[in-house]
Amino acid sequence: MNTNKAEAPRAIIVMGVSGCGKSSIARLVAERLGCDQVEGDDLHPASNVEKMSAGIPLEDADRWPWLDLVGAELARSRAEGVVITCSALKKVYRDRLRAAAGQPLAFVFLNGSEALLAERIGARAGHFMPTTLLKSQLDTLEDPTGEPGVVTVDINNPLEVIAEEAIAGLGAVSFR
Repeated sequence: MNTNKAEAPRAIIVMGVSGCGKSSIARLVAERLGCDQVEGDDLHPASNVEKMSAGIPLEDADRWPWLDLVGAELARSRAEGVVITCSALKKVYRDRLRAAAGQPLAFVFLNGSEALLAERIGARAGHFMPTTLLKSQLDTLEDPTGEPGVVTVDINNPLEVIAEEAIAGLGAVSFR
């Protein structure tokens, strides 16, 4: 397993739809690479959290200010290295984040079946995202597999295995 932080990208987004394990995997990857970890959900404006809590899907107009805050955090943390969680569902969102990062930006795409995702969302407590919004997120998702800097990892494994696969992929990621 490649855990040498000098070999891994210094700016990483752990992405995917709700319930894929972004927070857990970001925490493990950040610890192993010696980077800061930022929870992207904490950067959402209150209006976004209110909409999602009410079961109302976000629109692009809701997401732009949030993506700009995530991008500002990427740029601010570039020297230390950072792993940030962000759904980054559309290519245009990922491109906006790439532009804001000011450095090569890697994405770890956590991919799983709708059934597994729904099970995970239903099992967690205290999160604002209801299971009813999963379908809209899956409909919005533009699979990033094959884009430069993207590592795709199947979430149908234990967290430790997912983190190991993510780090191994990050060590070999290409930005071309």
